[in-house]
Amino acid sequence: MAEDDDADDDARPVGPPLPPDDRLWRHPSELRAYGGGAATAPPPAASPRIARPASWPLLAATAAGGAAMAIGVVVLTGAMSPRVVERSVIEKVAVTPVVSTPMVTGPGLAAVVSQLGPVLVRLEVEQADGSTFVGSGVVFRDDGAVLTGSRVVADARSIEAVLADGRRLDAEIVGADPLTDIAVVDVDADHLPVAALGTGSDLSVGEVTVTLGAPDGSAADPTVAGGMIIALDRWLQLGTDVTLHGLIQTDGDAASHLAGGPLVDANGAVIGVTTLPTDGDVDDTFAVPIELAHRVATRILAEGRMVHAWLGVEGTDLSAAQQRSLGLAGGAVLHEVVEGSPAAESGLQPGDVITDLAGRDVRSISTLIVALRACDPGDLVPVGYVRGPARQQTTVVIGARPPG
Repeated sequence: MAEDDDADDDARPVGPPLPPDDRLWRHPSELRAYGGGAATAPPPAASPRIARPASWPLLAATAAGGAAMAIGVVVLTGAMSPRVVERSVIEKVAVTPVVSTPMVTGPGLAAVVSQLGPVLVRLEVEQADGSTFVGSGVVFRDDGAVLTGSRVVADARSIEAVLADGRRLDAEIVGADPLTDIAVVDVDADHLPVAALGTGSDLSVGEVTVTLGAPDGSAADPTVAGGMIIALDRWLQLGTDVTLHGLIQTDGDAASHLAGGPLVDANGAVIGVTTLPTDGDVDDTFAVPIELAHRVATRILAEGRMVHAWLGVEGTDLSAAQQRSLGLAGGAVLHEVVEGSPAAESGLQPGDVITDLAGRDVRSISTLIVALRACDPGDLVPVGYVRGPARQQTTVVIGARPPG
């Protein structure tokens, strides 16, 4: 059988080119050459677009770039984007300024107070012993979900919520988490103004803040305590059973009725929920970072309670001498590993120094707890540790904190 002659296929045609109308495809230059003039190709048929809901990590990345994002409907404030997405419940997360003038100036502070005043709630709590405690809360969903402190509503026999417009409404505890001093209270009202939640992940010492509390009466202005951040990742002992971790500390004046109210940044976004020391000698104000507060509140609304991650270890901070000896900047030294716990199942032992968990640096026991608070039971997370002179890695299946 004769082979195909490829040379014939590549040979140029002899003679003039075919008329444009006799060809299935023409280059625009050929049209001009034959007097066809410039031609515009018809636009291709548009492909159908499928709307896809944005995921939370994508929203978080957008937020870091200065956009505005929302779970529910974004309520416009300041220079936020006019785009809205409708859903049944409104929350608001704003990373563009809530007010156009930062509150380092008088007009900016007034704008912050004006913006956040409508979202503040005064909580008048009748306790089991008949006494009354007054605290604050902040509306974070328009269906009446109010973020506050667990100690504000502790031992409550009844709660009356006083809104900024003067309405007095009954309120009920949805759930409370003493380990983070966060609670959610449901107020019997809809279509309420909603606070813009910011972020505490990029805060630094020296930033200006203000703590807001509900007014003493419906016609009064909110209580305002200005200050600045003096420390981050602080811990606070509450009585003998509870220690709060990863707190924001400011030099604003502490007052009991500010408990449960919002701590806001210079742009008017909520960055924390105020918690107060039990020691009366401490004048500074502390706040639970808003990411943790919102995480706990969301879980309470979904399940009625917060289930914390559990590793099953006890330990202390790495001492300065140990840091120098091991060449570490910090760590958590394990003194006890509970038998049958997630830590024990992963091979961790007393004497190990945990240096990172789930991609977060661990410089102390407190930062280990903060890293755990970002995990859920059942999560499979990497744990870095030092045993003797050697750095090692293991994987832990996070457990649920036992009751009690």
